[in-house]
Amino acid sequence: MCLGIPMQIRSIDGLVARCEAKGVVREANLLMLEHESLAVGDYVVVHLGYAMDKVSAEEAAAAWEIYDQMLAAEEAVEPQAHESR
Repeated sequence: MCLGIPMQIRSIDGLVARCEAKGVVREANLLMLEHESLAVGDYVVVHLGYAMDKVSAEEAAAAWEIYDQMLAAEEAVEPQAHESR
């Protein structure tokens, strides 16, 4: 399963944005959102290096809350999987 990751735009150079999420910085192509009004500080959902959608700060935070819960659940299950081997 592939997930789009909400990231905050830190800088824009043409159709390329430098984005950050949880301390990780990546470049994202803005071609799919070229008709959107995008600025530094905005949030976009990035998938496979492309910004797919503009989202609010609240939507980005809600998505990260869910992702954090998923990661915590995976970590809770993973030790049990190793014990059964």
